Amino acid sequence: MFLQLICCLLALFSSHGWQFSGSSVRKCSRLSTSSSSSSSSSSSSSFSDLETLKLEEHRLRTLLSSVSSQKREILKSRPLSIGIIGFGRFGQFMAETFVSSGAKVFASSRSDYTSEAKKLGVTFVPLDNVSKLSKLVDQVDVLVFSVSILSFEESVKNLAPMLINKNILVADVLSVKEHAKKIFLTHLPPSVDVLCTHPMFGPDSGKDSWRNLNFVFERTRVVDEGGEGGSGSGSGSDRAERFLSIFEEAGCQMTEMSCSEHDTYSADSQFVTHLVGRILGMQKITSTPINTKGFESVLNLVDSTTTDSFELFYGLYKHNANSVDTILNLRKAMDEVDAQLRSMERAESRK
Repeated sequence: MFLQLICCLLALFSSHGWQFSGSSVRKCSRLSTSSSSSSSSSSSSSFSDLETLKLEEHRLRTLLSSVSSQKREILKSRPLSIGIIGFGRFGQFMAETFVSSGAKVFASSRSDYTSEAKKLGVTFVPLDNVSKLSKLVDQVDVLVFSVSILSFEESVKNLAPMLINKNILVADVLSVKEHAKKIFLTHLPPSVDVLCTHPMFGPDSGKDSWRNLNFVFERTRVVDEGGEGGSGSGSGSDRAERFLSIFEEAGCQMTEMSCSEHDTYSADSQFVTHLVGRILGMQKITSTPINTKGFESVLNLVDSTTTDSFELFYGLYKHNANSVDTILNLRKAMDEVDAQLRSMERAESRK
């Protein structure tokens, strides 16, 4: 009876186009076919998307290469004439890259750097030779002050009379920017464009390359009109862009920000680095036979900060209004750490 019932059911399913024994197989087959089709479609779509993206990437790279090439041709077509006031170690460090960019470079300083300038392909003019210095100013598009923070104001005031009615861009490379901005705007004639800059590196950190090193700048006063003077480098904005392009082409990470914002960041980075390095240097810490990697980093910090003159450190302190707060915050932090240690010691002794 049961067998007959089964046979009837099979006949019923068969009459409706079902094959009972193979239904699950057929169902799986349909699902497998559907899944395979979907997977194939997805794979094909992914391949299509990837191929499209790669083609677009190639197009953009080609476009970027073409734009970069055009930019370099424009820069070469009208190279700048740059004067550097202050031809010490940092001035010479910059001059090397300026010359390699195709710029005609002049330099002036209190000390005689004639031989060093000649090796770099730079024309040197003594700072006390007013006649030659005046001619230098007449020839340049850009005048860069590369002097110490403490001698900056005097240097600007001494040259300011030579810049009256000159169509020229004046820049600085000080580590403090609000001070530089104030001095420039106070003493320089209105015909002069002003660019406040800070290469966040020097002859040691940038000796091998400037690539990926930070360069901060503010277009403090850049206009497209000016008086007589300069070598005809075009509008004020064009001249400023050509000067900034030297650092950009050298691989610098270009960051435009206000002088005030720079000094706030700098106090919590550059000044605190010098401060901690100086404090640890006063402790006369030296290498040991069991140095850890961390301690070696500390020794490097002490070495790099104490190698710089104390005059630079003092300049960072005196001419950045945020430096005092940095010192006070460091003292407060030291007191808090000391208090935590003593509190834990007292708690341990009560056990």
